[in-house]
Amino acid sequence: MDLSALFAALLMGVVEGLTEFLPISSTGHLILLGEVIGFQGPPGRVFEISIQLGAILAVVVVFWRDLIRILLGMWKPRTPERYVAEGVVLAFLPAAVIGATLHGTITRLLFSPLVVAVALVIGGLIIIWIERRHREPTIRSVAEIGPTSALMIGFGQALAMIPGTSRSGATIIVALLIGVERRAAAEFSFLLAIPTMLAATAFSLFKARNEIDVSGFGQILVGFAAAFVVALLIVRWLLSAISRIGFTPFGWYRVVLGGVILVALLV
Repeated sequence: MDLSALFAALLMGVVEGLTEFLPISSTGHLILLGEVIGFQGPPGRVFEISIQLGAILAVVVVFWRDLIRILLGMWKPRTPERYVAEGVVLAFLPAAVIGATLHGTITRLLFSPLVVAVALVIGGLIIIWIERRHREPTIRSVAEIGPTSALMIGFGQALAMIPGTSRSGATIIVALLIGVERRAAAEFSFLLAIPTMLAATAFSLFKARNEIDVSGFGQILVGFAAAFVVALLIVRWLLSAISRIGFTPFGWYRVVLGGVILVALLV
């Protein structure tokens, strides 16, 4: 394994960690970066799955106390932990059903720089519009997100199968639209990411079970470690900063990046 292949894997892992939990689309960034650097990972999607697992592990580490509390308290009626668990399960269902049904079609038809660019711009404009409304939130904690709201967020997450939309971006946008406070929206998005990404990873492994090859273990290890470390820093930073900075900067970033890509594709 030469150094250039390891460096490419490092870049891909860093980008996965940077973008997975920000509302700017990890899939879109990875598609674009892969096109630019001509990335070729091990066959059978092992590399892509490994860096996603690294990002998932980062969320588990950040929220381990909350996860234990939820797991212990979810069996008791009318507890905040029970409400959080129910909300996450309900929000998970739409993407699970739609993803299992349309995953192959979406992957075949929509994974292109043009789709990514358009989705980045549209999502960015929506984020900017929502933040400029300045509406007072009516839901201030994850436990206050009721069944209907959780399902709405779940259907928003299902839209994130379109490359460039962003899973975290879609869930946060819908949460803000229905009156969830910024930090609570981010926390719910992170918690929802755990079952969603684990299920997506397991589904990808099953679909590619006949192609899996662990060759290129160095790339896998480097990408996994980079995604984990960077995602750990990003999740902790976002939770501490989001109430102060809001989501508008991410909206402008999406618009600018998508616009640059569109110009590059059209000239």
